[in-house]
Parts: sequence; C-alpha cells; structure tokens
Amino acid sequence: MSQSQSSQADAGSSLVASEHTMKLDDGTELFHRAWLPERPTGKSLVIFHRGHEHSGRVKDIVEALGLSDVAVFAWDARGHGNTPGERGYAPSFAAVVKDVDCFVRHISETYDKRPEDMVVLAQSVGAVSVAAWVHDYAPRIRAMVLAAPALEIKLYLPLAIPGLRLLLKARKDRKTFIKSYVKAGMLTHDKQQAKNYEEDSLIAREIAANVLVDLHDTSKRLMEDAGAICVPTLILAAGSDWVVKNGPQRKLFERLGTPIKRMKVFPGMYHDLLHEKDRHLVIDEARQFIQEAFDRDESREPLLEADRYGYTRNEYDRLSEPLPCLSPTGLFFRTQRLAMQTMGRLSRGVRLGWRTGFDSGQTLDYVYENQPRGALLLGKWIDRSYLNSIGWRGIRQRRENLEKLLQEAIDQLRSEGETVRLMDIAAGPGRYILETLGKFKDADLSALLRDNVEANLEVGRKLAAEMGLDEVTFQLGDAFDEDSLAAVQPAPNVAVVSGLYELFPGNDMVRRSLRGVARAVKPGGYIVYTGQPWHPQVEMIARVLRNREGKPWIMRRRTQEEMDDLVREAGFEKIAQEIDKWGIFTVSLARRAAD
Repeated sequence: MSQSQSSQADAGSSLVASEHTMKLDDGTELFHRAWLPERPTGKSLVIFHRGHEHSGRVKDIVEALGLSDVAVFAWDARGHGNTPGERGYAPSFAAVVKDVDCFVRHISETYDKRPEDMVVLAQSVGAVSVAAWVHDYAPRIRAMVLAAPALEIKLYLPLAIPGLRLLLKARKDRKTFIKSYVKAGMLTHDKQQAKNYEEDSLIAREIAANVLVDLHDTSKRLMEDAGAICVPTLILAAGSDWVVKNGPQRKLFERLGTPIKRMKVFPGMYHDLLHEKDRHLVIDEARQFIQEAFDRDESREPLLEADRYGYTRNEYDRLSEPLPCLSPTGLFFRTQRLAMQTMGRLSRGVRLGWRTGFDSGQTLDYVYENQPRGALLLGKWIDRSYLNSIGWRGIRQRRENLEKLLQEAIDQLRSEGETVRLMDIAAGPGRYILETLGKFKDADLSALLRDNVEANLEVGRKLAAEMGLDEVTFQLGDAFDEDSLAAVQPAPNVAVVSGLYELFPGNDMVRRSLRGVARAVKPGGYIVYTGQPWHPQVEMIARVLRNREGKPWIMRRRTQEEMDDLVREAGFEKIAQEIDKWGIFTVSLARRAAD
C-alpha cells in the first residue's frame, strides 16, 4: 500500500512530485518518489540509483530528461536513503533483485502502469540488479538503459573476492562491511556535482561484503547467459571509469539476445555518467532511446518455438555432440564420470542416481530428505558433498519456494470462499504436496496426485496414510495427455507442475500439457509451475550423469521468458515468482482469467 508523504510540482516541469512508502515482502518500508504528469498517460520510466545513493539523487536526471508525458518512479533501495535497514546491507543480492520485482509490481498495480508501457533506467550496481531482474523474472518491459553497469568493480586489493568469501564463512552472521574507496572526484569532473555528493548525508559509504560477493557472482552469470535477455537495451559506458571495468560491459552487450541493442562509450568521462560535466550528451542518448522504445510497436514475438532454433537450442545441440577423445575437457569429464561410477558408489545418493537416473523421482525424494548416507565413513562424506552440490541445494530451495506460492494460492482461494481442489499432474510420491496439505488439515481441501509410474503412486499412498490425509486421491495418468487432463473431475482450481517440463527439450509436449491443464482448471484458478532458466553445471550433467532412461542427462534450458510465454499462451497470466539466490530454479504462480 502506497502512502503519500508530500506532494509538489517540480520547478520548470509539468510533473507533480510526491514521496511514498510501500511494504516489501519481508515488511521493510521501502521509500520511493514519483513524478506524475498532470495529464496522465500509460507510459512510465522507473529509475534505479547507484550503489550507496538514493532517489533524491535522480531529481535532476528526471528534469534533464524532460519526458513531460511519462510518469517517473525511483526508489531508495533497502539500506539506502530513507529506506530503513543497515546501511549498504541486504540479505543477499538476490533479495535486492526480488525487491526490484516487488517495486515494479507495486507501481503497476497502484498506478495502473502496464510493464509493456514501461522503460527502466538504472545506474552502476542498480544496473546489475535490473539486468538480473530482466534475466531471472522476464518482465514484459519495453526497454532498459544501463548506465555504467557494475559488472566488475575495480577492487585494487589482490584476491579481494576470494578473501571476502573466506571472511564471510568465518562470520556466521555474514554482516561484514566494506567502506568504499571512491571519492567524489573519481565519479565526476563537475565540481558542483562532486560537492553535492560529498555533502549528501544520505549517501552511505559502506557496502556489505555478502552483497559485494553476490554482485560479483551474479554479474558473471549474466555475462555467461546474456543471450537469454531479449529486452531492447542501451548500455552507456564511461571511457575513464575509475570504479568499474568496461570489458565486462562490452561482453554483456555483445552476448545480449535482443536484436535491438546499442552501446555508447563516452571518452574521458568518469563513472557517474548522469552527473558528469557534459552529462547532456549522456542524457540525450538515453532520452532518444527511451522515446524510440515508446514509439516502437510494443509486441515481441513469444518464444514458443525456441526449442527449434535460438540460443538454448544451440547449447542443447552442442551438449549433444560428443567431445573429441583427446580434448582436455573430454578427458576431465570422463575422469569425473569414472570416479562417480567407482568410488562414488560408496555414496547412497550417487548409487541411487546410477540405478534410477539422476533425474528420477526417487533421486529427488532422496535429495529432499538431505540425510547423508553411505558405505564406510568415506561413503558418507562423498554423499554429503553430493547432496551439498549447488544443483541439489537449488532443488531444496525450489521446494520451499513451491510450498510458499502453493500456500498463497490456497489462502487466496479460501479468502474468496472457494473449496480448494488441487491437482499435481506429475507428483511422483508427492511428498512436498502432502506436507503442504498437512498444514491445512482443518480446511475444506482435496487433492488429486497423478503420475505415470504406479510405484511412485504407491509410495505416495503410504505417505498419505502415515500423515492421516484422507482427502488425497492418487491416479495413474500421462501429464502430456491433453484430453485426459481436461477430463479430470471435479475440476481443480489449483494445478501444480513441478520439475516436469525441465526434463523434456521439446515444446510441443509442454504446450499440449498446458492446454490440458487450462481446460481442466476452473476460471479464476491457479497454476504453480517451475522453471530452470540457468544451471552452472549444465555441461557436467550432460557429460557425466545419466537420466531415468539410462541416457546422457542433456537438458535444454528454457529461459524464464520462454517458460512464461508457454504458460501465457495457455491462458494464464503470471502474478508472482520466486527464485533461489543462485538463479537456477524458479517457481511461478499464474492465474487463469475469470469468465
């Protein structure tokens, strides 16, 4: 809920300025400013400030842009400016990216601003958080302008990032702060702007070490997977930047998946481009790109055929090709596979993976249990390392996120007086569903758990009996049989698809399945679905592990935009999303339009 604190007309501007607060998901009161046209239009611009700074620092940018028919919004990030919290601290950089999503959704809902009519302008650290938001959450915005994105900060101490990682491991509360070495004279040649910076009491000089490390890791991920970003992008770079390196900005630009992209380097300028001496050159470039974005046809082709051509299909084809026998990479993966097939079998989890497939329901259940077991002490140690791999940690976080969004859907339906009827189209044993249902024993709630393996259903029936859950039905069924799904009675109002579509590279099956789900789910009902837009071990998995069919486990990643497009085609609109801090697994909640 937005709460106005003040309102006035900016001098020389037709925009009316006001100050507000809103609550983030964790209850933090986020401070933000709005500059609204006297004659409202649908167009909006959202500005994200540099690290250490706040929204008051963008007032002059709003005036200089002179977009009199565009509503402008800017926040004070958590721990910055007028937003409470320890200065420069966030639980993780992923939490900041989640805040971006919450802020934009708030703007969209409160001011009736469609993301499709929105452009985002972000600076430095803010630019990285916005790029990560676009990559991970796939908002349908028109364009983004990234000014001097801090993809690699110039840390002049050798081995600074490894050193900070060790320091964070030693500190259980992870609250270690680094004071910025950056002086105003390193940001701008404009002496008045430098003076303003130095005298601004709201500028925080510290940044939390965990945020700095997460920023480094997120930036690396974005550069590796920039092909997933299809939003039209302008990158503005400072030719004499003392704060961040230009090479990574160029790398991100060259790898971006959008055909509409531009990069402009301003020779001799320092890091704070929008407050530089000749900032009118930067402002003019940004203004032109923003206006072009608003003038352009808003529609982008949905990625419904990305399984046949495009970025992730090319990756899938590459992973499907065997490596040369004597290549160093091939030798490395063959050695790793040999180790897992021999000594690795001392681990119960690894042994189970070889027997049933590392993508099987049994393996997933074992990962959820997260109890290291194995032969001898060595086997237990190997199993602990196996279960602590980043992919399995992400899977366990995915489960928590799925339970959170599933509970949100159930709570919303109950608040509307609806009887909740849930259907999981490929539940496996359904442990996470059953545990979630256990929290609603007193509610009028029933569930249908389907799977195509009778053994999985039998395990589920035993679990349900042990938990005393009577309103659960188990049914053998094909998750890709459209007519079978559509015929489910009574009609569900919550459908769950977890960890299924990620196992199949083609979209035809997925589209058929989603059509069946849409035909089954009542108008106004929900679908909870998962995605895997990125994975740091995708090549290792393809070269080393085996799937449930005994074949190499080669995954074709679906970008979040592709996954959302498939769900949207079926008649659902995404309303919420969660993602783990590594950016691997997403869980989304979408609602079917009411008749």
